Amino acid sequence: MSADDVGKDESRSSSAKLTIVVGGVRFSEDKAFLIQNCGYFRSLYRSGMKECRQEEIHLQSLRARGFLVSLAVLRGESPDLDGDDIVEAIECAAFLQAAPLAEHLAGLVDSDNCLLMYHTAATFGLSDLYHAAALFIRDMYADLRAEVRTSLAPELVSYVESLTPRVFAAVGTHVTCGEEETVHAASRTVCYLDESANAWKVLTDLPPGASTSLGGVTVLDNRLYIVGGVHGPHKQVVDSSFCYSVENNSWSRIPGPAQPRYNLSLVGAAGRLYALGGEYERTPMSSVETYDVEAGRWAHAAHLPRPAAGAACAKAGSRMFVCLWRPMETTEIYEYVSGSDEWRLITTLIRRQSYGHCLVGHRDDLYVVRNGPSDDFLRCLVDCYNLTSGQWSSLPGHFANSRGSLFTAVVRGDSVLTLNRSATMEFAVGGKTWKPRRQMKGFPRSGSVWTFLLRLPDAITLRLCFLLAPSDDDDDDDGGQRRAEPGTAGRAGRQQLAARGPRRERICFG
Repeated sequence: MSADDVGKDESRSSSAKLTIVVGGVRFSEDKAFLIQNCGYFRSLYRSGMKECRQEEIHLQSLRARGFLVSLAVLRGESPDLDGDDIVEAIECAAFLQAAPLAEHLAGLVDSDNCLLMYHTAATFGLSDLYHAAALFIRDMYADLRAEVRTSLAPELVSYVESLTPRVFAAVGTHVTCGEEETVHAASRTVCYLDESANAWKVLTDLPPGASTSLGGVTVLDNRLYIVGGVHGPHKQVVDSSFCYSVENNSWSRIPGPAQPRYNLSLVGAAGRLYALGGEYERTPMSSVETYDVEAGRWAHAAHLPRPAAGAACAKAGSRMFVCLWRPMETTEIYEYVSGSDEWRLITTLIRRQSYGHCLVGHRDDLYVVRNGPSDDFLRCLVDCYNLTSGQWSSLPGHFANSRGSLFTAVVRGDSVLTLNRSATMEFAVGGKTWKPRRQMKGFPRSGSVWTFLLRLPDAITLRLCFLLAPSDDDDDDDGGQRRAEPGTAGRAGRQQLAARGPRRERICFG
């Protein structure tokens, strides 16, 4: 059979229903749906084998519950999964070569299931999930180390310890800078918190053409992106956009959105940047553009339900949300559904004289940080919306918001990190509460601050490794980020560090 015949046969066959028998249970699904989402079925219908002409296919090695969960996820649903469901879903993702399912599972990794995810992904050879779970464990190694050492095989422990944890990083608000403006250039730096030394240190200088003043700043796949922004007293839009590679310690220019904008919200998810709303010539916009990092192109996406500038956004797992305001003290939360390219209203919060100014996603909870009554921004309130139950709850008490520290919230594992000029605070998140866990040095910059997490693959993170994974007899920690396949330790990082040499260190002063 020729390739053209195979293509025609695939096209004809994909328009019909197919019966899949798993564990004695029959499932009827569109062939086109299965071909689109599963590499197993794509290969089957391109192979010309006799099975591709059958109306019923038996999958002997899978379980019915896992296959049912897999179909639900591939349709865009978010079913609640217990331990058995997770194991069976991972088995299905590996067998069916279902990349959307594997990506969904990676977004569900948390402190309760990370060891199960890691071990099961290693068993079935699901490399992306294996790596994602290992990275999560590394970020929480101080809390999980004892359990990791007693429950995982030595090669799995070694791979986790070959990684480096993410560090808390920040950049102040800066407009573009000419070459002659050396005084301003000295403070235009991206800094990270060395938690072992309790000091902020310089990671890199901003490019002269980059503006974080009313710009969009986010991290995607461990790369820092800056899009839009303004310069000059009349808020002239900056056309240039930039990407910082942590691996190479270098900046590069990327195309800007088709619609110039500032005061936008920038979110990174699934290999794309999303530029949400913003302003142009002092007019709020509802337009949304998405940047495909691999293709290097911007495209238009569904507009926001209403114009918004500086809207609060967050990710929870693999899902993306935005807070929008309406008159009459109403905060609405919308989810972007990429499969259908639409914004779907999830819930509404009505509070007297109060609106959501910051959105924080942790597990299946969305935390809305809002001002107190009568525009009280010094003592904020926090409400929690659970995506699984669909119920709201309120965190007890008020939260100090000195210099807008709560609006800088970033989630790392089961912690929320916030900062201002005076202090960096870490809160333990759990049981619908935020409990202060520790206080560290504040960020030595005035004005608004952008915060994010980065994984530094360099010798400067060695001290952080020892802090987050203390051990008297183990020297396996290194700063290397070389990816290992499941079942291997991936120890090339130490040699890579020695060859590269130390990065220049600079203390970040105010």
